[in-house]
Amino acid sequence: MKKEEQPLNELKVTQETELLAFLLDKKVKKSRNAVKSLLAHKQIIVNKQVVSQYNFLLKPGDAVIVQRTDHAHDKKLLKGLKIVFEDDYLVVIDKEEGLLSIATEREKRETAYSIVSSYIKKVDPEARIFVLHRLDRETSGLMMFAKNEKIQEIMQKKWDELITERTYQAVVEGQVDPKDGTITSWLTENKNFKMFSSPKDNGGQKSITHYKTLATNRRYSLLSLKLDTGRKNQIRVQLESLGHPIVGDKKYGSSQNPLRRMALHAYELSFIHPITSLHFEFKSLIPSKMKMLLEKPSTTEAKTKTE
Repeated sequence: MKKEEQPLNELKVTQETELLAFLLDKKVKKSRNAVKSLLAHKQIIVNKQVVSQYNFLLKPGDAVIVQRTDHAHDKKLLKGLKIVFEDDYLVVIDKEEGLLSIATEREKRETAYSIVSSYIKKVDPEARIFVLHRLDRETSGLMMFAKNEKIQEIMQKKWDELITERTYQAVVEGQVDPKDGTITSWLTENKNFKMFSSPKDNGGQKSITHYKTLATNRRYSLLSLKLDTGRKNQIRVQLESLGHPIVGDKKYGSSQNPLRRMALHAYELSFIHPITSLHFEFKSLIPSKMKMLLEKPSTTEAKTKTE
């Protein structure tokens, strides 16, 4: 049986104001995004009515209750990922490496799509989710689904306008020179589903990636990567063409696999909400094993051998 929600905080309104501003002023959570999440998860009650509108007008004497929800059961359902944001329109998740985004003709096993779909069907058996973009199986980090076809259509049609930041972090082989730059190339795919990069227009898809070196040692570099385009395997094939493949990416040139995974992580996802026009910004910290590669080589090797 589902546990009843418990009050987290009860607040009294003393002057007319909008709900989001009121919650921020009362510091019910540490960040603006966290407060928005409370609204999205329907954890705000005004005068005994659930309210999710950020601009709902409060009047003196109104009673605002912030509820706490027990998510222990949800966490068991969400093995391999966690939900960082959810409302009536969108779901943002933080995916672990090793989990497929969606099923393919060759792979029918459990995926991020099937896990999130099962999760929302617990509340509404008729609910569905819709794919907006994908992450490779061995890529960890942030990705997003739509909750209906209309939102999927809006997001895909206005993707470049609504997605304000989409940043990855990767550990690559060697020291990149120059440390910061832009990779522009044209990508094509062969019959074996492998992408190839050409510095000249060969009729393929023009692809642009901006990179910045965040840290380096004698063997590896940690790069921040911002996409202007979102082509299949774009980061992976372009870094191979640069002569610095992603660590653990055997398909695209890596000769090393100390972490037994590809060292690529979807670090930041920021967007303008297609319905509310609110701006959301989410970041997922780089996994500790990836950071470990940027320690001194002797230390890194010793830790890898003892894992």
